[in-house]
Amino acid sequence: MLSGFQIHIFALYLTLNTKLLSIEVLNISKYYQAQKALDKVSFSVNKGSITGFLGPNGAGKSTMMKILTCFLPQSEGTAKVCGFDIYENPFEVRKCVGYLPEHNPLYLDMYVKEYLSFAASVYKIKNVNQKVKEMIEITGLQIEQNKKIGALSKGYRQRVGLAQALIHNPEVLILDEPTTGLDPNQLIEIRNLIKELGKEKTVLFSTHILQEVKAVCDNIIIINKGKIVANSDAKTLQTSNKNQSILLLELEREISLQQLQEISGVIAVKNVGTRRWHIAFNKDKDIRQALMQLALSNSNTILSMKIEEDSLEEIFQKLTT
Repeated sequence: MLSGFQIHIFALYLTLNTKLLSIEVLNISKYYQAQKALDKVSFSVNKGSITGFLGPNGAGKSTMMKILTCFLPQSEGTAKVCGFDIYENPFEVRKCVGYLPEHNPLYLDMYVKEYLSFAASVYKIKNVNQKVKEMIEITGLQIEQNKKIGALSKGYRQRVGLAQALIHNPEVLILDEPTTGLDPNQLIEIRNLIKELGKEKTVLFSTHILQEVKAVCDNIIIINKGKIVANSDAKTLQTSNKNQSILLLELEREISLQQLQEISGVIAVKNVGTRRWHIAFNKDKDIRQALMQLALSNSNTILSMKIEEDSLEEIFQKLTT
């Protein structure tokens, strides 16, 4: 039995932990008749972080985002956004969330400023003109602000969508494939914009561009067939998804294969060039100190020593095939 003091401390911990989380998902499932789109999905997103939500087509990404933004009801489970339950307080959730869906639903016959003014009026924002001007500056729409949305490029339409999602100054941004169909220059611009927004807001976004995730995200969640298969930062994901590691070693002078094989923890050694070696070793056994001692005892010098990592593409393929 817990004492009164222990119960008080536990309650305080839960309160503080909740304040540090912007999104909490617990055992969310979604059924479309006999098809299960989400299967007891659980994860959390820390306040003020950028999280990449990855998965192949049909994995359940868009379904999860629609549930978090209260556009789609869950079949089972619970979730909170900014401390508000998505089922009990959907209007409060919508107030604190900015949402850019995968297919950006814009009114193509409206002008940029006209559309943003309309979006601001929906949220009953005061000083609409000032707020629209602010959003245009933040999203870099100055040179296109007097055009019809239908005349804009894909990149600028995405900016309009982001401006609409930001117009009510939400605490959380949920972006579904915000860079789909963009050219390399537009992609970099939207990526930089997301990084800037992540300095002040919590961002959860899905993408198929894995290098984008590595460049932008603090954390990565991978979903496959409706289930979470990975949830960590990119560095941990790249180093923990295998039982062994590979080290690339370059020495100043030659050394024998046998000497390297005798180091504790070494699984295999392969010569890959003049005085260059690939060494496979147990990931729970760091062999770098032993290599330095071996080089020192042989009056040799280590020119470079680097542990190689799986690419995010390789990890994604392993987890989703």
